[in-house]
Amino acid sequence: MQSARWRCLAAAAFLGPIYPALAQDAVQVASPPAAEEAFGNPPVLGQSAVAPKGTLYRALPSATPQPHAGREQVLDLKVVYTEGRIRKPGGSPDNPFDRVRLRSYQGTNVDPDHPFVAPTIEAMPGDTIRVRLDNQLPADPSCTSSDTSVDVPHCFNGTNLHSHGLWVSPTGNSDNVLLSINPGMRFEYEYNIPADHPAGTFWYHPHRHGSTALQVGSGMAGALIIRGDRPPTDKTNGDLDTLVKPFPERLLVFEQIPYACLTKDGKLKQTFVPDPKDPKKGKYVIDWTCEKGEVGEVISYDQFTPSSWDDSGRFTTVNGRVRPVFANAETGKTERWRLVHAGVRNTIQVEFHKMNTTDFFKRERSTDADGEDRFANDLCTGQSVPYVVAASDGLTMEQGQVRKDITLQPGYRNDLLVNFPEDGLYCIVNPPTDAANSVTRTQQARSVLGFVRVKGGKGAPAAGDPITEIKKQLIANANAFYTPEVANTVVADLNDGLKLTKFIPHPTVADEEVAGQPKQDLVFFINLGPGGNGPNGFQVGKNFNVVQNDVGVYVPDGAKAYDPNVVDRKLVLGTAQEWELRSYFVSHPFHIHVNPFQIVRILRPDGKDVSGLDAKELDGLDSQYAGLKGVWKDTLWIKSNVNNPLTAVDAAWLNGDLSRKSIPDAPDAPDTPDAAKPQGVYRIFIRTRYERYIGEFVLHCHILDHEDQGMMQNVSIGLPDGAGGLANAHHHGSSPESK
Repeated sequence: MQSARWRCLAAAAFLGPIYPALAQDAVQVASPPAAEEAFGNPPVLGQSAVAPKGTLYRALPSATPQPHAGREQVLDLKVVYTEGRIRKPGGSPDNPFDRVRLRSYQGTNVDPDHPFVAPTIEAMPGDTIRVRLDNQLPADPSCTSSDTSVDVPHCFNGTNLHSHGLWVSPTGNSDNVLLSINPGMRFEYEYNIPADHPAGTFWYHPHRHGSTALQVGSGMAGALIIRGDRPPTDKTNGDLDTLVKPFPERLLVFEQIPYACLTKDGKLKQTFVPDPKDPKKGKYVIDWTCEKGEVGEVISYDQFTPSSWDDSGRFTTVNGRVRPVFANAETGKTERWRLVHAGVRNTIQVEFHKMNTTDFFKRERSTDADGEDRFANDLCTGQSVPYVVAASDGLTMEQGQVRKDITLQPGYRNDLLVNFPEDGLYCIVNPPTDAANSVTRTQQARSVLGFVRVKGGKGAPAAGDPITEIKKQLIANANAFYTPEVANTVVADLNDGLKLTKFIPHPTVADEEVAGQPKQDLVFFINLGPGGNGPNGFQVGKNFNVVQNDVGVYVPDGAKAYDPNVVDRKLVLGTAQEWELRSYFVSHPFHIHVNPFQIVRILRPDGKDVSGLDAKELDGLDSQYAGLKGVWKDTLWIKSNVNNPLTAVDAAWLNGDLSRKSIPDAPDAPDTPDAAKPQGVYRIFIRTRYERYIGEFVLHCHILDHEDQGMMQNVSIGLPDGAGGLANAHHHGSSPESK
């Protein structure tokens, strides 16, 4: 049943005709040959031709706005079906592309050759961004049907807009994801970016509950870059942009588009897979082949399952391109790489390896997804190039971290400083990932995301270590751009382990800020028991205790699927809290809107903190948590080795002190205490402040098909009552919960 709190826009939202947009300069990328695709940053969404009201002074030639005086941008985005093509290496030489028809954003400067990545939105602190969203998709009765369960995928042609990571209001016509802009409706979003907003790498995408994954999985996602020009002073921090502004910049938006071709009656093509034990039995699975003349589409959540991405043979796209070639890199010249994981169904890691170019073009054309592991083993054989990780989820880190690989889960962003020490061609490799660290829940083989062509430039080639060269260039920038006093501080920090303390946007959440505040507990869970697998099986809980439900399944006490009528957590403006995050069935990326959080510690199942800079996992392979202590983020992988339903032994352990050595009171506990421990529960501790903005928003799993099926909660921030509590407020839902 549709909730009264699901705000569908009525005719009052109609804005009239959308006027032509005024194109701005953009890099034009010609159609590449089938052998390779040339890299290009996504074009920037251009300003509307309609002048914003109240800004006529900007028409005067002499009226140059001062930094952060508050520019106003009016941007047009249409949501339409778009026909295009996606390259498929390894296919027939006379058919190197698959034709597709996908929901997409269309706006000023969208590249017609690569339409399945949204144009970039750019702004500065103090700006107002108005996005006029025009939903031109066909009518969809499920958007308004009272018979549709909210946690069953539906309303595939309804949409809305989320500014992922922005610190702006979540209500009204700002970053409000509780709206549904149904087919035929237009709505103007208004993002008032505060003057003290951090500069950084953010992104935007649809967030209509019930169709989020299907639309993001169609390529409806784009970068949202907040650019800063505030240099640090002796008393204030500044923008990292001012330190790295001479560096060339590359923007990479990673996506997974699981398109499949259809039968003549518009259904997914399927093939029968017999049971090895009984050939007469088996199951029908998606037939992912697309023959010449067929058109791929994204129409079903059967295309979003743990195994679907691996089964599909599709490729992670980079700015809408498959395995593009990044040209014009210069030997020894540092570059800034902004990475955005805008995909749904794959975990991405990034390594750079010098490659053996023997038969490169022939091998690249003929290598399909199944052959990428061998391709990488044969050709991507050079030593891994180290780089500096400078920002996470758009927020500058206190210390640049030297890494040879970085893990991006869905929703993550990272800013890298990269310096290639030699001329030649480099592979961008996605190395193998084990099941607990992967969205697919299976071991991921090595794959190749693209290539970098490096040539000698005007500057002298790096003498050897890329990190030494990066630091040298950063120091030169600091001495060139800042006052002597500030430059001395910045240079001293860089020489002290690449620290960036003059560029961090948020102070650490101190112990005294959270003292006396109740802790927020959150647990993700998928109920596979009777009646749980399916609608209402994707759940979030607020209690770590495990109980046996009325059908005998062990579950977190009170965990449930999303209910739009309930505010699950009520928080008080001006306070700070510590949260503990867990998952009791497989791993999930946690994302919360509005306010970022700071990581305090991450405890693996044996209780050891693995968030320190040099921390190691038990298997010695997974390094994604290393260095995250103290880092600010808005999305974080909640790792779990629990791959089977919870047992009575698990319940006995989880319901007590996890630091104890044994549980003699557990029913059927084995003799060896270690064997009685839970199957592998990680405990993640974060802290966050509730600042400036009030209203309702959401937290959820960023495996977006999980979110669409119920792994989400409503959250609200309200005014304090002056007596240590929350002031009463009106609410349209029923029986709201709070903590």
